[in-house]
Amino acid sequence: MNPSVPSPTLEDCRFCSVVSKANGEDPIGSVHPHDQWLIIEMPQPWDRSLWIDHPIAQAVFSQIQDLRENHGIWTRPMVIAPDRDYSVPNHTRILFYQRPAPCFAQFEQQEFLVPTERVLEVAIALLRQSIAPSEELSELDIYRQPGATRDLMVCTHGNIDVACSRFGYPIYEQLRRDYAGDALRVWRCSHFGGHNFAPTLVDLPTGQYWGHLDSEILDTLVRRQGDVSTIYNYYRGWSGLQRFEQMVEREIWMERGWDWLHYRKVGRTIAIDNTHEDEWDADWATIQIDFQSPNQEITGRYEARVETSGSVLTQYRSGSNEKLDPVKQYRVTSLMLYQS
Repeated sequence: MNPSVPSPTLEDCRFCSVVSKANGEDPIGSVHPHDQWLIIEMPQPWDRSLWIDHPIAQAVFSQIQDLRENHGIWTRPMVIAPDRDYSVPNHTRILFYQRPAPCFAQFEQQEFLVPTERVLEVAIALLRQSIAPSEELSELDIYRQPGATRDLMVCTHGNIDVACSRFGYPIYEQLRRDYAGDALRVWRCSHFGGHNFAPTLVDLPTGQYWGHLDSEILDTLVRRQGDVSTIYNYYRGWSGLQRFEQMVEREIWMERGWDWLHYRKVGRTIAIDNTHEDEWDADWATIQIDFQSPNQEITGRYEARVETSGSVLTQYRSGSNEKLDPVKQYRVTSLMLYQS
């Protein structure tokens, strides 16, 4: 670098999420579906190449790749920053979530607080249990934590994109200060995709993704009260469903209200436009969502059509010279309920 040329500063930066929000990019359907999550407490800083260079993270990621390539199991790995109230010296917290059944409402949670030197051993045992149940995990029950807690994971991973730290950290601070308590923890976490929607978070164990967050909607999001339509434009989707199924699920949620979060559901893509090489770029899809109420008194299915509604320009990375790319926008053009 020429020392006579000043380095770019944050003031010079064009943030990807600012461009995305200003241009009206809808975050819905931006979530890759997962079968399970593995989340490990790890001190910062987190390098951009965390899952390649860090010895524990690299070993974990190798196992995750094997599960995906050889068993079709998709796992989302994440790390969380130690917290003054949640962390225990010389111990590491591991959170593991998995689908309990094909039709479900939220991921099943397991939590361990292990001596730091045993982190990799426990992480591998958790990952492998879905294909080869082992006595090794039962032997680790002494580290298992009781009960289940709601956890909000806010991406502040600035080494991936500066938008996540610039906009994610203030949202994290507000959530941590105003909402964290016995039944709700708030964490700083590593990248999980979609920094053009920063600030973004994952709500677990439901597995819902949120983006373009601002202070005004946090009370509704956290307390799950009030007019559900006010959070429509912030919802990225539910990780229990595929891309176009997520778009339909949002419309159903708006119709049925907050009770929908407790309904078990499963999606199916009946038909999809195959004229594009990338399925994510399809122009239309026909979707089915089957559902059951918690007591199974209400069952039924929705059938829906999703179609393109135009495009907007977005920016996938922050930077003063990053180009803008067109991204298709979608809408649900029909939604039919068939109730048993």
